[in-house]
Amino acid sequence: MKLAYWMYAGPAHIGTLRVASSFKNVHAIMHAPLGDDYFNVMRSMLERERDFTPVTASIVDRHVLARGSQEKVVENITRKDKEEKPDLIVLTPTCTSSILQEDLQNFVNRAALESDSDVILADVNHYRVNELQAADRTLEQIIRFYLEKYKKQNQLSLEKTVKPSANILGIFTLGFHHQHDCRELKRLLNDLGVEVNEVIPEGSSVTNLKNLTKAWFNLVPYREVGLMSAIFLEKEYLMPYVAITPMGIRETAECIRQIAKILINLNPSLSNLFSKRIENYIEQQTRFISQATWFSRSIDCQNLTGKRAIVFGDATHAASMTKILTQEMGIRVVCAGTYCKHDGDWFRDQVKGFCDQILITDDHTQVGDIIAKLEPAAIFGTQMERHVGKRLDIPCGVISAPVHIQNFPLGYRPFLGYEGTNQIADLVYNSFSLGMEDHLLEIFGGHDTKEVITKSLSTNSDLTWASDGLAELNRIPGFVRGKVKRNTEKFARQNNLNLITVEVMFAAKEALS
Repeated sequence: MKLAYWMYAGPAHIGTLRVASSFKNVHAIMHAPLGDDYFNVMRSMLERERDFTPVTASIVDRHVLARGSQEKVVENITRKDKEEKPDLIVLTPTCTSSILQEDLQNFVNRAALESDSDVILADVNHYRVNELQAADRTLEQIIRFYLEKYKKQNQLSLEKTVKPSANILGIFTLGFHHQHDCRELKRLLNDLGVEVNEVIPEGSSVTNLKNLTKAWFNLVPYREVGLMSAIFLEKEYLMPYVAITPMGIRETAECIRQIAKILINLNPSLSNLFSKRIENYIEQQTRFISQATWFSRSIDCQNLTGKRAIVFGDATHAASMTKILTQEMGIRVVCAGTYCKHDGDWFRDQVKGFCDQILITDDHTQVGDIIAKLEPAAIFGTQMERHVGKRLDIPCGVISAPVHIQNFPLGYRPFLGYEGTNQIADLVYNSFSLGMEDHLLEIFGGHDTKEVITKSLSTNSDLTWASDGLAELNRIPGFVRGKVKRNTEKFARQNNLNLITVEVMFAAKEALS
């Protein structure tokens, strides 16, 4: 637990609630004090859901603290069982209510005796894991629970589908463009002749989990959620999985080749069919569906060659974006980072050789300081990096959660697959300042109302801009103003100057020349 006004990954119970509310006819009971029950509003707003979020807060108040929580928790579970008739009820505490050290498993056991629904306690250590880790663990727990249940009831079919099929694991609510990515993955698999067996958990019922083992393999598009389930299914039911994220031209092709390799290993008779078909498909999609390959050779993209960028986000998107910028667009990534500290070793291995330095942290102030220090031409990160970019007048393209409502678009905007390569190419190109746009506004007196930002990123800065310095800074064209400002402030700090006048600006300019 820690007190913070910004967190890249939220507390563990948010991850559990995201998974539970992604399933159909699953209800979550959150054992929490007032203040921890913001998930319902957050999900309804961001996902623009028409239905109520299936989460009920069992509030811990002074009366509960006086006589214990068991009666109230059990009553809430049995009440929701009668009212909603869900297939499954998931009980989860929060970090705050976990302090009470109550035997919640005993509460669940008692409630299960009085309920028609299945009732489980989220098996998550709320002090040691974050939102993403908890989501991954909760999904694996639910899958394990139902496969073992159906196995005991002899309802689990281990017979594979006639045609090649796959489960897509890890698509869930509040994910970054997950709904769009899911549609693109379905199209990709369909083009390869692979049927989609189940998409878990988004929009699926827990009763469908008995069909998981019918698939030939599992596809895990995001490392953050779904990987634990895929490893469990491989270990217990010998189901291979593909965990290569099909993001960008190269990684999408590699993901397709990995799928083909698994299918051929499972059914060698498919070798002749897939060997030529797969490479032809990759070539056709790369040349005619994806415009990213053509764009990377165009004069527009060549103008970006050598420009400096910083990438930060979850491990999946940050690693993929770093490779795309470096390998496919010729952009120099001066720093690549992730807030997924638990997956730091994998991230380092993925981006090694594709960036100048690597940053593994969940402290947004460190990220902001790196951005201010390196002064990239563009940032690709989360909502927080977007805020940092605005303060430093550096453009930012959002490529990873956490995000705000503008990154839950109503239109079709996948980041995966070949259509995703087009979206990424547009995002990259539009994220860099094109220069002449701001310059023309300066010349013709257009609607450029950007104010000069004189506050540094650090809150303890003692630099002050004099009126003549600000006037001179305002006369500089907008597309280079931010860089001049940062260079001048750097010069002032190096020379222990607290007041920046026009003379200091000229001195900073001389020092750079």
